[in-house]
Order: sequence, then structure tokens, then C-alpha cells
Amino acid sequence: QIFCGSIMLDPHNDQLTCALDLLRRMPPQKFEHVLQCVLDVAPQISEAVLSSVDQPMKIKTDTKAGRDYLLSDFNRDGDSFRSPWTNVYDPPLDDGVLPSERLRSLEIDANNAFDQYREMYFEGGISSVYCWDLDQGFAMAILIKKTGNAASASGCWDSVHVVEVQERPTAKAAHYKLTS
Repeated sequence: QIFCGSIMLDPHNDQLTCALDLLRRMPPQKFEHVLQCVLDVAPQISEAVLSSVDQPMKIKTDTKAGRDYLLSDFNRDGDSFRSPWTNVYDPPLDDGVLPSERLRSLEIDANNAFDQYREMYFEGGISSVYCWDLDQGFAMAILIKKTGNAASASGCWDSVHVVEVQERPTAKAAHYKLTS
């Protein structure tokens, strides 16, 4: 840290501010490349940069199910990602976190429902739903990715919705919280 009069300057904070400013100004098609360059040049701020920016969701194919799924923090354990179609991690992970049997059943139904919704509403794209247990209930992440390619332009749209359900079994009630 550097002091200038009574003002404290933090070089890491200045680097982070500059990095985020640069990334905000990049065309979307160059974002991933520029992000990697920023991380290579200033590795000391990588954790702060990665937690401050939204990256486009990546797609992986579950070879066992023959279906694509979306990669995110919601289905990641270490360097492996869990498929919503087979509930298996890729690369394989022996002790990966899995939803309870009740939530796995809900996850299967939600994936089928949102797959149909996505096809009817967005006419294409990929959707994935992931569930996990909480102390007093559960949470569900609904991910949708739509890639367009018109004659003159191409683009991508990512949507993330998280539903948190706090169950109150004695009252036969629940509190729902939606974050989009």
C-alpha cells in the first residue's frame, strides 16, 4: 500500500479497477480472450477479477446420455462438472457432491420441464437445472443458453435463475427466494 498525503492507494485495487474497466469495454466476442490476457498479466488479481465478472456459460456433452449440458459453479466440484442427465461427474470424481434422492428426482423433472420450455419459448439453445440440499430446504439453479447466428450478426444470451426454498415442515409452508 502506498500513502499519498492522507489517501491510501492500493496497487491491487488500482489494477482491479483498470482490469474491470478494460473488460467492460471489450466487444463480447473478444471477452474470453481479453480476460485470459488480463489473468496472465496480473495473476495476483485473478480471484477478484473472476468473482467480479460474468463469463459466458460453456457447453459440455454427456456422452452417456448423448445430450449437452451447461457448465457453471452450480454443478462444479473441483475441476469436474456434474451432468444433469446422468448425475455423473466429468472428469470422473469419486466423492463429488450429489443431490439427495428426493432432490435428484426433482432435478430430473425440472430438467425435462425446462428443456421443453426452452425449446418452445426460445426455439433452441440449451438448458440445465441443478439442485442441491440446504440445511432447512433446498436450492435450484436454472440455466439457459441461446446462441444466435443471423446472416449479419451472431450473439449469445445466458440466463441464470436461482430459487432458494426454505422449508418449514411443521407449518407445511415454505419461503421462496428467486434471484435472476
